[in-house]
Amino acid sequence: MGKGVPAANKIKTDLHEILDIRHLTDSTFVLRIEKKDLEFEAGQHVCVGPPNGIHTREYSIYSAEQDEYIEILVKEVENGLVSPSLKKLQKGGYVVVEEPVGYFTINKDLPQTQKYVFIASGTGVSPFHSFVLSGKAENYTLLHGVKYASEAYESEAYDKDKYVLCTSQEDKGTFNGRVTDYLKANHFGADAHYYLCGNCNMIHDVYDILEEQGVSTDNIHAEVYF
Repeated sequence: MGKGVPAANKIKTDLHEILDIRHLTDSTFVLRIEKKDLEFEAGQHVCVGPPNGIHTREYSIYSAEQDEYIEILVKEVENGLVSPSLKKLQKGGYVVVEEPVGYFTINKDLPQTQKYVFIASGTGVSPFHSFVLSGKAENYTLLHGVKYASEAYESEAYDKDKYVLCTSQEDKGTFNGRVTDYLKANHFGADAHYYLCGNCNMIHDVYDILEEQGVSTDNIHAEVYF
């Protein structure tokens, strides 16, 4: 959802204590940090970086609005500007955090019965984890595209019949293939609202598929990871 940017160019940053770290795979972990006075809407993101670094990176908030802490889901990127440094931090340490921003949120004016299709690749599942835990959408289907089933990050948070794990590198999960393959074979209707979060290639492909299925661009919302 963005590249590392110099912290010096950001405003309203503060140091937040690391309350806990959960390692989900060898390269992916959840960083739990103190919330302080930060309030956010599910779907927004924060810029986070190491306390003595010059860069921060945008991370969609993974936790619920009502939680007394903020969590982000981080995948270590080799030679990355921020994630390798975050992985080295310990509980009791600190990170730089900027106030939450962003518009990848649920429209409050839509009815409670509105149908949503959440489409994620990899750690792009973060805002949908926050949506579900925050109670923002009841009538949803979450399509999660990963390479391996081990990357179904804490999928127990979702209703089993609403979570579709698409694995491209092994015959596990709900569907063997890319999330775009599943979407081509399964139409969810033009009346649904589609939220896309992940790498730009996936998002561009999904836009094309949905357009072919007659979905208006007004019903498509995207958060792009570069």
